[in-house]
Amino acid sequence: MSDGIRILVDADACPVKEEIYKVAFRHKVPVTIVSNSPIRVPDHPLVSRMLVSDAFDAADDCIVAGCKPGCVVITADILLADRCLKLGGSVLGPNGRPFTHNSIGGAIATRAIKADLRAGGEAMLSGAGGGPPPFSKQDRSRFLSALDELLVRLRRAPPSIPRA
Repeated sequence: MSDGIRILVDADACPVKEEIYKVAFRHKVPVTIVSNSPIRVPDHPLVSRMLVSDAFDAADDCIVAGCKPGCVVITADILLADRCLKLGGSVLGPNGRPFTHNSIGGAIATRAIKADLRAGGEAMLSGAGGGPPPFSKQDRSRFLSALDELLVRLRRAPPSIPRA
């Protein structure tokens, strides 16, 4: 039984969907796959799919609408992570690193600095461009462990009240 816990996945570019299913099935936690384009999902009673329009932030807005304490959101999107944390959700990046109230401010600031560098063309000059590092086996393993630990922790402790 899921105990009100569920997983919402920002799925269009998510490299760990199979890992999410594996852990969710073991813990009997429902998973909602949210995407702008059709994505194949397992034919399983714990998995549902939400196909949203390709409008800007449509998937993010859908995830935020469903986020509450007890929800686990899987995303690499820092601004979506911030929105979900404010609603009391738990947020995990596909690399297994959690977004927390203590880390999100720094992540947002770093994102803004990198965006400014890219806009100014300085990223190519400094070697800071090119996006995130390639996804590794270690990232996949860290994600599996982190999701499993997070679901166990949520079962043991009631979800926290959202911060304002």
